[in-house]
Amino acid sequence: MATLAEDRTGYPVHPDARPPSARGDPIGGDRYWSKDFADREWEHMWKRVWHLGGRVSQLEEPGDFIVHDFRHESVVMVRQQDGAIRAFFNVCMHRGNRLLSVSEGSVSGALTCPYHGWKWGLDGVLAQVQDPEDFPQGNPCGKLTLKELRCETWGGFIFWSFDPNAPALLDYLDPIPTLFANRDLENYTRVVWQTLRVNTNWKFASDNFNEAYHIPSVHPQFEPMIDDHYSTTLFEMYPNGHNRMIEKLQPSSRYPDAQQVKPLWASVLREWDIEPADYEGRAQEGRLALQRARRALGPARGYDHFERLTDDELTDQMHHTCFPNLTLTATPEGLHVFRTEPDAEDPNWSTFDYWYLAPPVRGMSEIPTLYGMRPFRETEHSSGEFERYQTTIAQGDFLAQDLSLAVTQQKGLRSMAFGDCYLAGQETRVRRFHEVINDYLEGRR
Repeated sequence: MATLAEDRTGYPVHPDARPPSARGDPIGGDRYWSKDFADREWEHMWKRVWHLGGRVSQLEEPGDFIVHDFRHESVVMVRQQDGAIRAFFNVCMHRGNRLLSVSEGSVSGALTCPYHGWKWGLDGVLAQVQDPEDFPQGNPCGKLTLKELRCETWGGFIFWSFDPNAPALLDYLDPIPTLFANRDLENYTRVVWQTLRVNTNWKFASDNFNEAYHIPSVHPQFEPMIDDHYSTTLFEMYPNGHNRMIEKLQPSSRYPDAQQVKPLWASVLREWDIEPADYEGRAQEGRLALQRARRALGPARGYDHFERLTDDELTDQMHHTCFPNLTLTATPEGLHVFRTEPDAEDPNWSTFDYWYLAPPVRGMSEIPTLYGMRPFRETEHSSGEFERYQTTIAQGDFLAQDLSLAVTQQKGLRSMAFGDCYLAGQETRVRRFHEVINDYLEGRR
């Protein structure tokens, strides 16, 4: 992996980063609702990329497992006796029954098929069958194995791939691991885990997180403290199809009162012993003051990880869209993880995962999240239908705001009136995302 340099903005960037550009491939509505298009994505893209399957922390002891269902397939990741993690198709090679029907758990030494009791070792080798002498081919134990998949880890995340010839995970993710080098993600704890089934195509999330153009309309609550204007935002794209966008933590430059200290920004400054009144009329300068304060006060307050972060990482929101369906938004306090996956049968539906991971803070047993204070421990999984999702977030629930628009956009994309997106320059990464999909579907990747 290459080392980081600095561009004219002062942000650390990867040498392969380049400004967003696109060929101009049209983005037709049928990409979002056509069963034929979804089948092509499955055949030419989903079978070749790396998939986020879970967290290493879910697999503490030999026999601990995670099941990840993706479309009609099911994959089990299991901790081995030697500590390694391996992934297998969750299907018995006897008569095709699913071995496991729960999302995670633990087994004692073997994966047992509930149909005929065949036992498969943690290494995937068949260990025990009923009536082994009755097989004309001879005793199948020690001969048959579960179908294994590629499985690798990075940052405490477990990834797997259907493709035995997929590039190594770190090569596939490049330069994301380099960009996260200052964050000890292996030791972050998942304190929020929310899964919602949404009446929209999976690509909505990647589209949405590849631009900040929607923020003033959809998330106006962020205006006092997140600068969403394209003139102050860093946009990058990388050869592997991944992208990055960095927004400064300061009042938005798109408004005439950008230098006015509003209550939300004042509360952020005050939390770090900065007097908001000192920055009235020059509110954006509070960002640099906040960097200095966090640098000076952070370790004494238990934020040991601040010492590893750059000044920009101490304030700014760094959004990484990892092709095709994973977004990692890093802040000084933690990591927001978004994963969207297609429905098994209907391209008009998808599942939307939101995780919030936080580093340890000395003396803190609870962690502030968008959902309020949460215990600093691995959380339980919460899931349901978006239409029944209800929560209260003081700053406004950005998930509900985004997903509500996803549902209405999915309806509009079906209209015969829609032929292509008419994009602003700051939305270029949206078109580029679709062009990378096209590259997979048309054999260029």
